[in-house]
Amino acid sequence: MKELRNFFDVVIVGGGPAGLSAALVLGRSKRKVMLIDDNKPRHNVTYESHGYLTRDGIKPHEFKNISRNELAKYKHVELMNEQVVHVEKKEKHFETITKNGVKLYSRKILFATGVTDHLPHIDGLKEIYGRSAFPCPYCDGWEFRDQPLAVIGNSDRIFEYTRSVQNWSSNLVLFTNGSANLNMEQKKNLVQHQIKIIESKIKHLNSENGKLQSFQLEDGKLILRTAAFIEGIKETQSCKIPEKLGCRIDENDTYITKQNGLSDVSGLYIIGDAKNLFSGLIKSASEGYCAGVSINREIIKENW
Repeated sequence: MKELRNFFDVVIVGGGPAGLSAALVLGRSKRKVMLIDDNKPRHNVTYESHGYLTRDGIKPHEFKNISRNELAKYKHVELMNEQVVHVEKKEKHFETITKNGVKLYSRKILFATGVTDHLPHIDGLKEIYGRSAFPCPYCDGWEFRDQPLAVIGNSDRIFEYTRSVQNWSSNLVLFTNGSANLNMEQKKNLVQHQIKIIESKIKHLNSENGKLQSFQLEDGKLILRTAAFIEGIKETQSCKIPEKLGCRIDENDTYITKQNGLSDVSGLYIIGDAKNLFSGLIKSASEGYCAGVSINREIIKENW
C-alpha cells in the first residue's frame, strides 16, 4: 500500500485556517499530505477577518491564497479542489473517496470541515450578514464601536450576550422579535444600563449595499441602527462523515474529541468549528498546529 501514489500519511478534509495550518505543520514534518477542499467555507459571507495577529482585517480569500502559496514549497503537500463523499476505516488505513471518484488512502485523517449557519427567519437579514450583522462582537465589534447597535436574539443566553455587546457601544437596543425570554430582574438590569428592549416582531431590516440602516417593525415603528449582533444562530455540521465512522456527537451537534482533536476512532482527528461550533481565525489555526504536531508524534511512535 505504501508504494501507491495515492497513499498518504494524512488526508485533511477542509481547507480553512485549521486544515491549512495542520497541513503546514505536517508538511514541515516531512509527511505526505493531501488537503481536500470543496471551497465552500463558512466565511464566504465575511468581508474581513479580525483578531489574527499580523493579519488583522484580512479578506478571507486573501488569507487562503497566502496560505496556499506558503504550502506550495512543501512538495509532499498536495491540494485537491474536491468534495469528499465517503470515508471507510480499514484495518490499518483510511480509504477516502471524492465526488469525482478519486480514491485516496491514508494512515490518518483529519476533518476541519466546519459548520453551516442557519440564520433566524428575518426578512432582510441575509443581505447584511457578514457585512453589518455578525455573531461575534470580538470579531467585528471594534469596527462599529460607539455606534447605534442592535442585538437580535431571545434564547436563554440573551442577557449575557447583550451585556457583552454593550462593551462596544452603550447605544444599544435588544430586539427579541417576540415576548422576551428575560426575567423581571434581567429586564430591570438592562434598562438600568440604558439598553432598550423591543419585543415587537421585526417586519424587515432595511439596508443598502450590505449596510444596515434600520429595523422596520410590524407595529409600524422604524428604529435606526448601523449594525446588529445575532445571538442564537443555529449551526449544523457541514460534514457528517466522522459520525458515520463512529465519532460521537453531542446535543449541540458538535463532535466530541479528546486532546488535540483526536476522536474515539483511532487515527481520526476533528478540529476547528466542527468541534467548537465557533473558533475564530486564530484559534482554528492554533488547533491545526496542535493537531499536526500530535499526528506527527503518533506516526513517529508507530514508525519507531
